[in-house]
Amino acid sequence: MSTEISDLLDAAAPAVTAVVQSVRDDQLDERTPCTEFTVRDLLNHLLQVAQNFQALAHSKEVDWAPGPDRLTGDWRAEFTGDVRTLGEVWSDPATLDGTSPGLGLPQRVVGMMLVVHAWDLAIATGQPYTVEPVLLSATGEFLDIMGDTGRQMGAFGPEVTAPDDSDAFAVLLARTGRDPRWQPAN
Repeated sequence: MSTEISDLLDAAAPAVTAVVQSVRDDQLDERTPCTEFTVRDLLNHLLQVAQNFQALAHSKEVDWAPGPDRLTGDWRAEFTGDVRTLGEVWSDPATLDGTSPGLGLPQRVVGMMLVVHAWDLAIATGQPYTVEPVLLSATGEFLDIMGDTGRQMGAFGPEVTAPDDSDAFAVLLARTGRDPRWQPAN
């Protein structure tokens, strides 16, 4: 069995895991479009997201406070396994009911986090990143419904203006408060 979310997570997994797998150790202290995160911080956050969203699928409380550095051992393989597991745990339709404990957002927030943060990480580390059309559509729909609430909660910043010639993904990034023209300092 699958759900819309498990299908979306399965669609997001290859691109986000490819980006994470390609981050070099010498890039960990670089800045990202998320002004509060270095590449290391963002990777720690993504590892936390992948683990916490497994718990949230079962309506368990999670802790979003920054914890110890998760970039130990084979963290790339750990992340890949965790993201692949997300599609499995979210395949039960009951996982879509209600709001995420500790977030207060609909359970569907899980896919948006992977799509947007994968771009943050890719652009910060000079990697290509392409969003599957189905993910672009689903993330846009989520923002249509929850954008204002997400901004009030500090999940993303105020909308920015995308350049006139922007593609649909750049417009979506601007809606999350990201500058689609952002480039690393190097």
